[in-house]
Amino acid sequence: MKRKLGKIEHEIFGHTIQGKYGLARPEVVAGPAFGVDVSIVDLQNGLALAMTSDPLSLIPSLGLRESAWLSVHLMVNDIATTGFAPMYGQFVLNLPSSFSTENFKTYWEFIHQFCKEVGVAITGGHTGFIEGQNSTIAGGGTLITVAPKDKLLLSSYAKPGNSLLVTKTCALSSVAILAMSFPETVKSKAGTEIYQKACETFYHSSSLKDALLAVSAIQERNVISAMHDVTEGGVLGAIYELAVASDCGVLIYNDALPIGEVQRAVCRIFELDPRYCVGAGSMIIACDENATEEVANHLSANNIPCSIVGKLVRKEEGLLIIENGKEENLQYLVEDPYWFAYFKALEKGWK
Repeated sequence: MKRKLGKIEHEIFGHTIQGKYGLARPEVVAGPAFGVDVSIVDLQNGLALAMTSDPLSLIPSLGLRESAWLSVHLMVNDIATTGFAPMYGQFVLNLPSSFSTENFKTYWEFIHQFCKEVGVAITGGHTGFIEGQNSTIAGGGTLITVAPKDKLLLSSYAKPGNSLLVTKTCALSSVAILAMSFPETVKSKAGTEIYQKACETFYHSSSLKDALLAVSAIQERNVISAMHDVTEGGVLGAIYELAVASDCGVLIYNDALPIGEVQRAVCRIFELDPRYCVGAGSMIIACDENATEEVANHLSANNIPCSIVGKLVRKEEGLLIIENGKEENLQYLVEDPYWFAYFKALEKGWK
């Protein structure tokens, strides 16, 4: 049986990994869990350590700078869901044997630059070259931050009654990557202006600013319960994951989901539903319903578009989306359609 591409399925996680986490240590406040971006370890004295790990990217069709950006910022987005910026980083590089010293130097310069820009000190890791390494995954990394234990957020902390906000647009990173990978196709089918705008959104695929602005929107009280960044499965997948992680139900208003003109146009070319496509750079925010407008306005005033798309409800009310005036069960796609579209375009010889 051919394995589905992307993150491990919820069911496989449950019967293969869940509960098998090595030695149980009491200081581990939050360990591996479906829909949760980070782990938390209690350091005592009111502090805790939060950490996350992700693959590193090396995608020739994008370029070295762009690959380094994804490598750093996809991890940064995870840490950002805690409401804090990352501080330390470990990088494990398994590079193709054909990767030249000059290209490696350039790639690492960008890793260094992007880490420095977000305040990350690189503290170690491993670097090697491997024969037969032809993947767009160049290894893995871990980012760590230390913060007050009672201030760190998790996606599992969302509560019934919270409003749900989405920053920016659906399919943000997937549309940028598709446009940059298949420029001639996108230009011919959607026009040069759409192509250029899609490429420009690539460097909007960091949600650190979104998260830090959200938690600082109303200083005198804590109004953000949880955040979750949008990766595989898109905005609807991320909302589903946050709801499951926090043991809540959800009600989503389909017409409120933000889908930009550029994202809609490129997704049409690749026959994609933008609601379910990789969307790094967007953040799902669960917020006190009485502060929803204030948080959304604070983000918008700082050039982060923000949409109110629904609310969390009690678990027994279900996972629902209102489309065309009718309530439907929210689907969860175990395989992000972006992967299929990308490889289908390669097979067709699209340029």
